[in-house]
Amino acid sequence: MTTAATASAPPFGRALCAMVTPFTASGALDLDGARRLAGRLVAEGCDGLVLNGTTGESPTTTDAEKSALVRAVREAVGDRASIVAGVGTADTRHTVELALEAEKAGADGVLVVTPYYSRPPQDAVEEHFRTVADACGLPVMLYDIPGRTGTRIEPETMLRLAGHPRIVAVKDCSYDFLGTQKVLARTELAYYAGCEEHILALYAVGGAGYVSTVANLVPRQLRSVLDAFEAGDTARAARLQQRATELIELTMAAGLPGTVTAKGLLNGLGLPAGPVRAPLRPAGRETVDGLRAAYERLVAELPF
Repeated sequence: MTTAATASAPPFGRALCAMVTPFTASGALDLDGARRLAGRLVAEGCDGLVLNGTTGESPTTTDAEKSALVRAVREAVGDRASIVAGVGTADTRHTVELALEAEKAGADGVLVVTPYYSRPPQDAVEEHFRTVADACGLPVMLYDIPGRTGTRIEPETMLRLAGHPRIVAVKDCSYDFLGTQKVLARTELAYYAGCEEHILALYAVGGAGYVSTVANLVPRQLRSVLDAFEAGDTARAARLQQRATELIELTMAAGLPGTVTAKGLLNGLGLPAGPVRAPLRPAGRETVDGLRAAYERLVAELPF
């Protein structure tokens, strides 16, 4: 079994942004800002938006806010982009409730992270995902990010889950490229790079695309990596990936959560973002200045 069909027709599009959740200066949900940000992202190359994920500060937004955000963004983008709603929690029952609410709110799919903190064994991880997929009518994207959850989805578990008709995709932050390729070779799961430095590498071996925090900042530039590869210009695709490295590192690997750095730069650019919610703290001026400089260098090199 190969992934050729999956790579050519991924279930949620190829270029997905893990969108920040805009807040007002007082910390309230900014639905107008969310609509404007979503519209910009789609206009600049995103064919999917992931809402209420880690980048969207899901640990500090209420269930009602999560549903309201999905509805507002659906209203803003219509059918121009897919919407995948993050519904993962450490509680299977609560995750099912959020999945059902996301379906009512107009999402096209749900993103379900491995239950965190309690560190369940693999058979319990598998049952968690199956329970959510059985309860909800939407296609499911599994989220494998052991660095945050403490538990990964082992390749053998992934192979079993691939047989479920509604489990169709994976956001891959496992940092196990060999394990990822083993699953790609034996299933039709659509693998999305969840780590921006792996966008081209995963796409080149049959991945579906990416789910990116950095896409909040440079959606066209990241999309261009996939477009160049699709056009057969692999050398250009490699150059485009490499040129994005500085901004990727400063956004995702400079010691602060990607939500903090992305919102810091978005605010500096005058785009909808607002503050982060506690316990997160805003990025300092030095950090934002460094991000702005890297952003301007990348945009100058790749103006499109």
